[in-house]
Amino acid sequence: MKRFLTKLATFSTLSVLATVPIFMSVGQASAQPTNRPTGTKASYIGAGVSAGVTNGGQTGDAATFGGNIQGRYAIPNTPLSARGAILFSDETSAIMPMLSYDVPVTNRANVYLGAGYSFVEANGKPTPLGNKDAVVLTTGVEAEATRNIMLYSDVKLGIDAYENTSVPAVSLQLGAAYRF
Repeated sequence: MKRFLTKLATFSTLSVLATVPIFMSVGQASAQPTNRPTGTKASYIGAGVSAGVTNGGQTGDAATFGGNIQGRYAIPNTPLSARGAILFSDETSAIMPMLSYDVPVTNRANVYLGAGYSFVEANGKPTPLGNKDAVVLTTGVEAEATRNIMLYSDVKLGIDAYENTSVPAVSLQLGAAYRF
């Protein structure tokens, strides 16, 4: 019995010594301020360049250079944003409503992941993101350059965005925007 009590006392002492630092660090961690980045909650409208980097393999499917008009409305009290983009070439444009999930990386910048749909105004005519209506996935970064100027860059993937082929379309965008 004495041996059992010695082992129990040893086990109890070791358990206390092992758990006290855990509880002490939890108290310290909750008392310290967090330095998590807040990102940007800016809503904006801007313009820039777009470059299609894929080819659908058919006539009229060549990678196309053009422009973009993009906007963001930060939905209050959520990490979500409503976004819109127009990618245009000299022949037609693709209009894209999207919803994104925004992740802060600094106090003035976010990365985002989003999804939406591309409506090509003239099917068969090239835009920087294919030549037909398609589901669109996007990922990008946005940052406050000054109090009223935002910079953004993203990649858009159009799933099945070319006529007569299932090749996906990829485009790169870069632009500057006015914060409102």
